[in-house]
Amino acid sequence: MADETCDRLSQKGVLPILSGGTGFYLRSFVCGPSSAPQANPALRAEVAADLAAKGPEALREELSRIDPWLSQKIKPKDHYRLTRAVEIARATRRPPSEFTPAETPRPRYDFLILGIERPKEALKERIYARVESMMRRGLAEEAARLAEKGYGPECPGMKAIGYREFFELSGESESAIAQAIAMNTLHYAKRQMTFLKALPGIQWIEPDADLLATRAADFLSRP
Repeated sequence: MADETCDRLSQKGVLPILSGGTGFYLRSFVCGPSSAPQANPALRAEVAADLAAKGPEALREELSRIDPWLSQKIKPKDHYRLTRAVEIARATRRPPSEFTPAETPRPRYDFLILGIERPKEALKERIYARVESMMRRGLAEEAARLAEKGYGPECPGMKAIGYREFFELSGESESAIAQAIAMNTLHYAKRQMTFLKALPGIQWIEPDADLLATRAADFLSRP
């Protein structure tokens, strides 16, 4: 879908700009998808049923028999990666870790990849200010309303940073929950930077609009 959209824009003389999203999706667009097989709905449902009936440790044990390295690498609460790995193992009878993502940009496009990097202390201040603003604007009340409507910690959306802390720290003060949200966001930002630094061809710049415009102009003016 992203390729089709970029093609339509290019045909109209519009330069496609991709912004935001997870590092995983950005890398998939730049380098191409992993060589792992696509999801099989029937097999995915089978693995999900086994997770519900037998629990995550049974799936982890199954995975460890074919890919012990990956079974240790996947975090205990990361059921998505665990079930996906088991799904790949059952479909291919091969260790899922053998299916590595591509590491070079696709020749289909000429990429300019820019990453914005802030000093650690400045980033920390912005994250804490953002969490404070979210709490002031009613995040706690929003989380409570969603819980009342039946959205519990097992729901995918409620596992996101900013929601899950209200379940994990149920009964704690709002200040304690806000602190947990800020710390989890800091850890997530660190993981994002680690992932993006491995993206081939990325250029890091300060959050400066003039610098961004200069880099873009230089790129577009190349012969």
